[in-house]
Amino acid sequence: MEREGPGKVRVLVVDDSVTVRQTMRQILESDPAIAVMATAADPFVAARHMRDEVPDVIVLDIEMPRMDGLSFLERIMSQHPIPVVICSSLTEAGSASALAALAGGAVDIISKPRHGARQFLEDARTQICDAVKAAARVDPRRLRVARKLSADAVLAKGSGTAMLETTDRVIAVGASTGGTEALARLLGGLTVDSPGVVVVQHMPEGFTAQFARRLDGACAIRVKEAESGDTVLRGQALLAPGGRHLLLHRSGARYYVDVKDGPLVARHRPSVDVLFRSTARYAGPNAIGVILTGMGDDGAQGMLEMKTAGAFNIAQDEASCVVFGMPKEAIKRGGVDVVLPLDDIAGELQRRAGLREVGHRPAAVACR
Repeated sequence: MEREGPGKVRVLVVDDSVTVRQTMRQILESDPAIAVMATAADPFVAARHMRDEVPDVIVLDIEMPRMDGLSFLERIMSQHPIPVVICSSLTEAGSASALAALAGGAVDIISKPRHGARQFLEDARTQICDAVKAAARVDPRRLRVARKLSADAVLAKGSGTAMLETTDRVIAVGASTGGTEALARLLGGLTVDSPGVVVVQHMPEGFTAQFARRLDGACAIRVKEAESGDTVLRGQALLAPGGRHLLLHRSGARYYVDVKDGPLVARHRPSVDVLFRSTARYAGPNAIGVILTGMGDDGAQGMLEMKTAGAFNIAQDEASCVVFGMPKEAIKRGGVDVVLPLDDIAGELQRRAGLREVGHRPAAVACR
């Protein structure tokens, strides 16, 4: 097998369509940082290629003969985790397949149409190449996910009385690659009397409603996809819809959200920077910011604005991140007060919410 140039991201493309395989090879190899190691029509052919050479990233379809992509993804993650980007017509808006792929360890999803896939892939050239290069930076050891979004993980719901109260504290959370699992663990650690939460998770349009429902079934707090005008309530998390920005607003003592269209910000919509900036403006010192695992720098500038406005900010530590990019950049810019392991963040949020004096920092973990 021909070896690729040094430093290039080696990609294995697995798709039963000859056209898609050819187009994907042309697209990926148009980027000088990427080389297609091989293409395969199904997971069995892919496995033979992988016995000779292990790719850096796999681009994987779901609907294929002999073995479906989700089953192959499960085997990859259980035997030899490799970053996987799903590219499939079955990951359309709100599909169970998309969420199953994310829960199974896929680091990104590209939804291709059932018809006209070749033209779509050519139009999405930049998105595809960026997704592959981002996936190559993921630590495979972080891909062995605990499936906390399954139906077995149902927890008790909060009382109606607690949900009717309005809080003067707001928790704003941003996440990207690896964030679906991180959010399940973070939100699952909050109690029904916790401050209201507003969340941006980088996800494609249409996926977030079902993702919110799965979180809702697995957490003590309520989780829902945000709609314009929703009030931020104790014991509730509002998740930005995929493909739309989420902004926090305030009317008197009431916090509420606005969902709106707009350009990509920090190459994302929804953007963490947009949420954090609006939180800085309307919540100021009443806010607590959290930035979780993710590729890139979305949220770093907004978190700095939140800190300048008096908010207390927490970043997930490198050891518990799938990708340390977003937290690292926020720390580097000076917007973070405390760096904590993922499983310690919920407890710190509960503790912070119980303090009257915003900004008090435990010296042992404070950022300098």
